[in-house]
Parts: sequence; structure tokens; C-alpha cells
Amino acid sequence: MTLKIGIVMDPIQDISYKKDSSLAMLWAAQDKGWDIWYMEQQHLYIENGVAMAKMAPLTVARDPKDWYQLSAAQNLELASLDIILMRKDPPFDNEFMYSTHILEMAERLGTLVVNPPQLLRDCNEKLFATQFPQCCPEVLVSRDSAQLKAFHAKHKDVIFKPLDGMGGTSIFRVQEDGVNLGVILETVTKYNSEMIMAQKFIPEIANGDKRILMIDGEPVAYALARIPTNGETRGNLAVGGRAEGRELSDRDRWICAQIGPKLKELGLLFVGLDVIGDYLTEINVTSPTCIRELNDQYGLDIAGDLMNAVEKKWHSQQ
Repeated sequence: MTLKIGIVMDPIQDISYKKDSSLAMLWAAQDKGWDIWYMEQQHLYIENGVAMAKMAPLTVARDPKDWYQLSAAQNLELASLDIILMRKDPPFDNEFMYSTHILEMAERLGTLVVNPPQLLRDCNEKLFATQFPQCCPEVLVSRDSAQLKAFHAKHKDVIFKPLDGMGGTSIFRVQEDGVNLGVILETVTKYNSEMIMAQKFIPEIANGDKRILMIDGEPVAYALARIPTNGETRGNLAVGGRAEGRELSDRDRWICAQIGPKLKELGLLFVGLDVIGDYLTEINVTSPTCIRELNDQYGLDIAGDLMNAVEKKWHSQQ
């Protein structure tokens, strides 16, 4: 059966052909014979109570010089699509939130949205991890500078980060000497006006921040360790980290077993867990990446496995 699948993503002409996970998903959808419709966030709108989008038929190719072709865009109801992949990268700002509300209107009419719009709103990538304290390092979420300073005094070596950051932005490490602690907290909390996360520093970051991909609650067998460059405490690829594939450890699999059933229960079909050493640090639900790197290193077809799970989920809702 030919399904109609839409994707909301950042401009396709600007993606990295070598690394983009959304492109891998598009290849997999096309390989299944599905019709693909392309949208950017700005193309979503509501007209007379109907969720709409200016969407264009899309074909993709495994060609680094010519990887996509768009046909003429049409204004269509979102509910005319069987499936929509929400792959707009963070930050999660007001525009992203409004997009989830529009997508939710289509979802109520039977369109499968991956991941579900309400969960994109509810599952903040840092706060969601705190629902599994048995998997996490010691952590404090607060805007109160006295509480945050007391957490630092207790643990001596602490990471401070905003709740809405991405790609390693605005992450600060403060060691035992507490140099610049006050100004760092003023900066990250915006003078005690915004909640942030304080996390006990995990020295194993030197060996990499592992991204574990979960498909319908089950882990891919290999993780991508993002290893910091010299002088960095962040492994994010966006800030120069080096990628290295690793087989999941027993501890990794235990963490996945703790979290996987909840992901499946909620209907989160594609999620990225971030694990440093023995500890879960984040659960990424908006636009998880690292498909391409793992596929290349281990000969996997993660996007194909994901599209199979999406198809199975769609059929179960009919």
C-alpha cells in the first residue's frame, strides 16, 4: 500500500548530505514506495479551523550533488497525509510550540505524527530524563542561585546548562575553585529568571557522550560516542566532537530497559538517549540524529527499521 508521508524539516538545500538523519528517513520512505511531501515550519497554517500546509511533492536521491527535487507546492490539509515526521531542529521556541498545535489538529483526524505533538511539548529533553532518577547522576533543576551554589559546594565539580539549549550551547563547567560561578549563574539563569539544570560532572565524558537511538522503545545495538576535543567538556558534534561507534555496554542496555517501556507506552517512536559513563543525561525527542554515522560504521539501516516501525504503528491505528 502506498502511504502519503509528510516531513517538516529545516530547508533541505541547507542540510549536510553526508550526515543528515532526516535525509536517511526520506530515502527509506521512498524505498518503500511512499509518496513524500515536503514542508518547512513556516509553511504550516490554520484556515477556518483546518490545519493546512503549503507542501511540495519531494523525491530524493543518493547523490551528493543532487539529492532532492521538489515539484510545485500545493496548499493541502495536513490530515490528507497518512504520516508526518516532525523533524524541525530545536530550539523549542514559541514557533515550534505553535507548530505542534497545528500538527495535533491533523493527528486528531487520524494522521500519525512522529513524534506525537503533545509529547514534543511535554518531554523537555533535560527534564524528561529526571523521571528516571535511578539512571541519572545527581542533579538539581532550579533558578535559585543559593540552591545552585549549594549544589556546587556539595559536588565541587558541576555542569550548568539551560533547559532549552541544543548542540552543547551555553554549557558551563565549574570546578572546585568556583571561578566565575556567580557570573555563570547570572548568565545561564538570566539573573534568576529562568530554570536551569545543575549536574554533577561525570569525568567519563573524556571517553565520549554516547547517543543511543531507540525505535519504539528498543535500542539500536550500537551507540555513537561523541568525544570532546582537547580542552572541551562537551562532546557534541556541533562543537567539534569526534564520532566513534561503540557496541552497547551492559549498563547501556540496563538504562534502555529502564526507559524503553515508558517510551513505547507514550508512543515515542524515535528517541535519542544521551549517556555519559554510567549515567543518563538527556532524552532527545525532537529531532534525534546520528543515524548516518552508525549506518556507515556498522552497515545498519536504522532509518529503514524506523520506517517499518512507523508503518506498523500506522496500521495499528487503522
